[in-house]
Parts: sequence; C-alpha cells; structure tokens
Amino acid sequence: MPDRSSRRASSRIVRFIEARLAPDTEFGLHLTAGVVLLVTATVLFAGLADDVVQLDGLAAFDARVSQWLHAHAREPLTSAMLVLTHAHSVAGIVVLTGALAWRLWRRHACYWLLALLLSVPGGMLLNVLVKHLYQRARPVFEDPIVSLPTYSFPSGHTSSATLFYGVLASYVVMTAARQRTRVLAVAGAVLMVLLVGCSRIYLGAHYPTDIAGAILEGVGWLAVCITGVSTWRRRREGRAL
Repeated sequence: MPDRSSRRASSRIVRFIEARLAPDTEFGLHLTAGVVLLVTATVLFAGLADDVVQLDGLAAFDARVSQWLHAHAREPLTSAMLVLTHAHSVAGIVVLTGALAWRLWRRHACYWLLALLLSVPGGMLLNVLVKHLYQRARPVFEDPIVSLPTYSFPSGHTSSATLFYGVLASYVVMTAARQRTRVLAVAGAVLMVLLVGCSRIYLGAHYPTDIAGAILEGVGWLAVCITGVSTWRRRREGRAL
C-alpha cells in the first residue's frame, strides 16, 4: 500500500513537471520561464536595494566609480553620451514606443502591441514609484555635466530602455525565421541597454547600482507583462479550439 501511494505521488509530480515544461500549453514552459525570471530579478533587486540603503556591498563602490568617470570625461565622448541619453529620455522613449506600436499594429500583432503598451508605460510608472520609495539622492559634483532634481535609484532612462528593447527583442525572437536574426536582436538589445546605462553613469546622473537596479526592475516587469499576455493568448486560443 505505501509503495502504491508513493508511486501515485511520484506520478503526479512527474505530470506536474511535464505540464510546467510543455511548450504549447497556457500554463507550460512560457509561464514557468516567466515566473523564474520574475523571481530571480526580484530577489536580485531586493539584495541590491538593501546594499543601496545600507551603503555596503556593491553600493560601497558607487562613489569611487562615479568620481573616476567624471574626472576622465572628455569630448567628443561627452557629446556622444548626451545624444544617447537624450534619445532615451521620456520623450525619446515615447517616440520609439509609438513607432514600434504602429509597426506592430500594421503587422496585426495585437498581442505584442498589448505587451508593449503594458510594459513600457506601466514600467515607467513603476520606476517613478520605486524612486519615491527609496528616495536616493543623485551623485553630486562641483562641475556637473548634467544636474537633475529627481531621485536616483533606479535609473529611469535605463529602465525604459530595458523595457523597450526587451519587448522588441522578445518580439523578434518569437517571430523571426532565422536563428542569426534572433541572436542579433538579443545582442543588440543588451548592447543598447548597457550603452544607455553607461551614458547615465558617465554623465554623472546615476551611480552604477542605479543602473543595475533599473535593469533588474525592467526585466522583472517585462516578465510580468510578456508572460501575462502570452498566457492569456494561449488560454484564449485553447478555448477557441
């Protein structure tokens, strides 16, 4: 009797795992991957935020890195960083998001359009709320390149870039026929996010941990939005069959 019960329990566990890893079901692999990504990003963000509050761990190196970069700021790199950072301001992200939304609408990619509109505006609002939660002051220099009155952690520019390029890369990965195109999309998205983040540190607008926190915040919110829309789509398609 115990052997039969243990076999039934083992069988249920195996079926549960198989269901969570099934690629084509509504509560399968896509949902599992999204939950794992969300939990990982949340745990890492919580640890980083604790470092920021306590001024230890990674945050202990923030001031030194920022001071070194500010001391070595030179033209034409400074102008290039200003162009990059302005292109990913709120106005810039609105324009980029609008252009991508129009493209998705023309392609009748309605679910991806919904994911974009949830991810970027929703993530930008989340960033404002988190900034006010931690209220971290920005770096201070005697001769600042940029000076902003708002809070520093996490970086809004970097978070917005993570959200926008994250949706774009995810769309290409899920729809492109060629493996090379998918790889280039992911690599390009990572590169752009890192460049935007580096521009914010270089210009003295943020500390390195502000950038890391923004990326984790963005990845976590992307996981919520893209996974939620994907699960909803699969559920609707399953009911229509």
